[in-house]
Amino acid sequence: MKTLDSIPTGKIERAGKLVKTGVKIGGNYVKYYGKKLVNSETAKEELDQDNAEDIYDGLKSLKGSALKVAQMLSMEKNILPRAYVEKFSLSQFSVPPLSAPLVRKTFKRYLGKYPEEIFDTFEKDSINAASIGQVHKAKKDGKELAVKIQYPGVAESISSDLALVKPIAIRMFNLKGKDSEKYFKEVESKLVEETNYILELEQSQDITKACAVIPNIEFPNYYKNLSSERILTMDWMKGKHLSEFARTDFSQNLGNKLGQALWDFYMFQIHSLRKVHADPHPGNFLVSPKETLIAIDFGCIKEIPDEFYVPYFELAKEDNINNDVVFMKKLYELEILTPTDSKKELEFFKALFKEMLTIFTSPFNEEEFDFGANDFWNKIADLSERYSKDEQIRKMNGNRGSKHFLYINRTFFGLYNLLHDLKAKVKVNEFRKYMD
Repeated sequence: MKTLDSIPTGKIERAGKLVKTGVKIGGNYVKYYGKKLVNSETAKEELDQDNAEDIYDGLKSLKGSALKVAQMLSMEKNILPRAYVEKFSLSQFSVPPLSAPLVRKTFKRYLGKYPEEIFDTFEKDSINAASIGQVHKAKKDGKELAVKIQYPGVAESISSDLALVKPIAIRMFNLKGKDSEKYFKEVESKLVEETNYILELEQSQDITKACAVIPNIEFPNYYKNLSSERILTMDWMKGKHLSEFARTDFSQNLGNKLGQALWDFYMFQIHSLRKVHADPHPGNFLVSPKETLIAIDFGCIKEIPDEFYVPYFELAKEDNINNDVVFMKKLYELEILTPTDSKKELEFFKALFKEMLTIFTSPFNEEEFDFGANDFWNKIADLSERYSKDEQIRKMNGNRGSKHFLYINRTFFGLYNLLHDLKAKVKVNEFRKYMD
């Protein structure tokens, strides 16, 4: 893959790159209208593929926040057309890496020395390159290490990048009015945290120490003396990415064991620590040769305040969903319903969220839940399909719910998808035995 000797860091330069992408998309629509006259069925599919290709190509050279948003969207498998999901999911693994001279320059700036002066060996070619940083393999004092290097200019361009992505997101998620700003502020604050590798190191150490009680899950050690705000050094962990492992012929018992470890890891964080690893995509988990799960990359951690945690998990109880008075009270507490809603909006969103929550919270109301079962996923797909085509929903304000839903929903979507990939059957309350 071609390496990058520089990344556009100026606001005008980055905006220019996106304007060029916009021009290409405009051209794709012109082609689409011509093709539609000939074959309307394949024309839309081809438009999605062309647009996904051009948007991804435009974002991958910018790296940073815009590419991170694409990665987040790729996890929303039920919202985007398949072409976008497939292309955007490449942002988890497959983007052009920085060239060796740019890597050396970054080391000199943030650790005061070149990599060959710090490590016994340092591989100049990156092992993988993603949205915010790339990983190199190194050795020091007999230990194999993974060294994550952040791309230049990523932290400084978050605000301007999000301003460029905002119009696309507003159209895609039907956001209206000034209230939508709270969601963009939430994304911005998390992205700022993700570019702070000193914070990531502290979070990694805190969470891995607390979660060490959970069986069948491992974590790397992190090295403060070999890290800085833009460089993070940890143990090199051997294993297959979860997505690669999921394509192998593994036994049901192993899928259950790994799934249980994953479920317990997440439930323990949420209910005991009240904060959670909010980036559960397959690139952040490995399956070790010992058939244990390895969790890496603690850059995106979502704290869960009581005012959200309490009503959110009260609504996970089947009895509360079916109690009209309690249900309505919780919908207001979680900002799903607002005092300015019309009678029509109240009825519509009450029915929508009742159906949605009944499906999404069903794992919490069982002793054991089979994430490999098709019934659960068919219900999710059916709900998504029906509401994506609902003309009524497009006319209503899509600003629904507390800002905390953004990363908590993302966490559960990602977790459920990983458990589905493992075809795992989990004991829902097993994690409680590890809590104080």
